Amino acid sequence: MFLNTILVVLTDLAAGLMGSANFRRHFHLLLSCLIVFGPALSMWVSQHSIFAKRTHFLYRAFLRSGWGWTCIFVGSFVFLLSFSVRRSLILSLRHLSRLVVAGVLWVGFRKLLDVLENATGSCYEPLGAVDGQPTVDGQPFLLLREGASKQLCVGNGMLWRGYEVSEDIFLLCLCCLLVAEETAVFGPYLTLGGPSSAPLRLLFLFCVTLLGLWMFLLLCLLAYFPAFPTQILGGALGCLSWRGLYQGWYRLGPSWYCPGRPGVGLFTKKEGGKPE
Repeated sequence: MFLNTILVVLTDLAAGLMGSANFRRHFHLLLSCLIVFGPALSMWVSQHSIFAKRTHFLYRAFLRSGWGWTCIFVGSFVFLLSFSVRRSLILSLRHLSRLVVAGVLWVGFRKLLDVLENATGSCYEPLGAVDGQPTVDGQPFLLLREGASKQLCVGNGMLWRGYEVSEDIFLLCLCCLLVAEETAVFGPYLTLGGPSSAPLRLLFLFCVTLLGLWMFLLLCLLAYFPAFPTQILGGALGCLSWRGLYQGWYRLGPSWYCPGRPGVGLFTKKEGGKPE
């Protein structure tokens, strides 16, 4: 009973914050400021910190499979919320299709960015590091290797230089905005007196924790591995993807070509004051 009370209090507080008009209206601005000014933290953080190593557990366990974690927790929350209200598998799948659309967008942009980087980049072999040649300001001379792809170039220990967009920042930015959008409906849902079982509340807390983790990893990447302008381009692409989906396409309403916005079709009130 005590643990259940703590669960209810925590979820009510988090749902009230996530569902507030100010949070929904300004969260993307907060994220944008974080991406723009976050690299300035590199002047104060220590490069000897455990977060300054790409081999850290958080980077290996969560960053490389960030989209999978987002789909597992957010997808479970969206399905359980929609199904517990309407008991309609079709409606639940329609709400889940937003994650499918975002996943297709993520994969498509990754392929497009790889093509762009391969088309605009070049492969260089650092002569100083290999042949003991003299260097300039501590940097080895670079020998251009024509005809090599990025995968082959990096695989052979050479350097690839080209126009690049940070896929990590793009993914984290998109995931943060997606989690914020999909979980924001839980506050209004509780306000209308919707049934809220312990599993649903736990899933919501997991989603909020995941959002906090994505923002922490985003801040770590910006502070410990600053890369201008690739990180800003990645963040801009993530924000534009969110705006095109949640602030654009999904506002057209549910139809055969549009899954609709989160919560659509779930919050029709009936006489008891609870969602139908």
